[in-house]
Amino acid sequence: MAHEGHVCGCCGGHHGIGRRGFFAAVGGAAFAAAALSRAEESAGAAAPLSRLHATPGSAGVRELVVQPVLAYQLFERREATSWRPWGGLHTEEDVAREVGAIDKELAELAKKAGFPIKLLPLAKATSVDSAKAIPMEGVDVSLLYGATSGGEVLEALISPERYNLLFVRHRSGPVYLWYEIAHPRLLRKTVDEYGQPGLSPEDVVVDDTGDLLWRLRALYALKNTLGCNMVVIGGASGWGEGGREAPKIAAEKWKMNLIEVSYPDLGKRIQAARADSARMEAAEKAAAEYLAIPGTELDTQRDFVVRAFMLSRVFEDLMQEAGAGAMTINNCMSTIMPMAETTACLPLSVINDSGQLAFCESDFVVIPSGVLLHHVSGLPVFLQDPTYPHHGMVTLAHCTAPRKMDGRTLEKTRLMTHFESDYGAAPKVDMRLGETVTVIDPDFGAKRWIGFRGKVLANPLHDICRSQVDVSVEGDCDLLAREMVGFHWMLSYGDHLKELGYALGKVGIEWLNLSSPSARAALARGDSRG
Repeated sequence: MAHEGHVCGCCGGHHGIGRRGFFAAVGGAAFAAAALSRAEESAGAAAPLSRLHATPGSAGVRELVVQPVLAYQLFERREATSWRPWGGLHTEEDVAREVGAIDKELAELAKKAGFPIKLLPLAKATSVDSAKAIPMEGVDVSLLYGATSGGEVLEALISPERYNLLFVRHRSGPVYLWYEIAHPRLLRKTVDEYGQPGLSPEDVVVDDTGDLLWRLRALYALKNTLGCNMVVIGGASGWGEGGREAPKIAAEKWKMNLIEVSYPDLGKRIQAARADSARMEAAEKAAAEYLAIPGTELDTQRDFVVRAFMLSRVFEDLMQEAGAGAMTINNCMSTIMPMAETTACLPLSVINDSGQLAFCESDFVVIPSGVLLHHVSGLPVFLQDPTYPHHGMVTLAHCTAPRKMDGRTLEKTRLMTHFESDYGAAPKVDMRLGETVTVIDPDFGAKRWIGFRGKVLANPLHDICRSQVDVSVEGDCDLLAREMVGFHWMLSYGDHLKELGYALGKVGIEWLNLSSPSARAALARGDSRG
């Protein structure tokens, strides 16, 4: 982060856009489970640290509801004519075995999911009427097993009002009819143009339930990003001239509920917390416990750390009151420093480690990417400033990195001052060398995002934002330098490029995956952005 008076990439050209906070009907209590409990509040417990040692859950608690449907018909022999289509279901016994196989596969899938998913009992559709009779209220995903039914049955099951997946068998069991004709008959309606609302080629899965699972994970992440509640302290904003419309895009495209808290209100809460001996005692205890964690080094004033834990509790109180598991703070340097006598850097880091989401700078160009990546990965995410890509690598830095990047392990951390102000408490988190990471570069207009896979190469100590990481670029580094958009980027541990690309397609955002061979070919064709 950077304070407002310093002309640097972090803060230059921000345009704060005051927005009236509002709640939409969808997701009104989506994050309630992630907030502090009332018991903790009344007890004055050092809640941020107590959760720091636990494996964080996702900040979103809306489970993905899936209705699986086996679509099939049985056919009777007729002499001297074609009486059956392709497909391996011929008798009721075949159907019973297939139902058992599907139930077993889905049970295994649910065990491996790692995110909240509700798989409804398998339904059967043998006609248009039976397809229409299946209750779909509250269903997020129709998971269709296209065995031997006619096209009109599948069409009756597919709705653009929800997500749809079509699973067909080649080698995993009795072959399905729609393994042959899903593309020409269902997707293209026997012409060359696509014509099935609610279903695209990316929604068709052959044999592999693992391919089902990563798509379902992407849809779960999308459900918990669209309509999420977010506390916005000091007004919503967007970096640079290009970010002026970012809060509007967040509210309209991402349906985010931006719940505004003014700085005067925050100031009163900070004053009350500072005057509350029990709260300050809890902050003292939390700071002591944090500093006692192995691999923690103190290189700033201890009082900054104590006040940081006080401030983190104030932020979490605001999220709890709003029913939100995410927050961001605008003008988070010079405005808040006199109020809190510390910086927001460490509080945001601690909140992210607890399984909630906390972002600096209120930059809604990049914040949607952080919410989406968090729900895809199930891990804390790191909002950062990129540098110029070169020689197959790029340096990424900011002062608010989470410490529990893998969701379990507290990385080695040095508490320093925030760099530009040389004030407060900011974590220098040393990320795990060799760790695979996903990096996202969102554009200003939410039209095309760039992503790539890389590995952590080094944790340098330049005179820049404190948490610094050199990341390799798996792909064409020159193409990245040519195609970079927006400003802030987002990072998490792990490889999540497939899920991100699939989810973005559902909201109409193009995805340039630099780590795919096709992206590198784009430069050779000369058809990338010029």
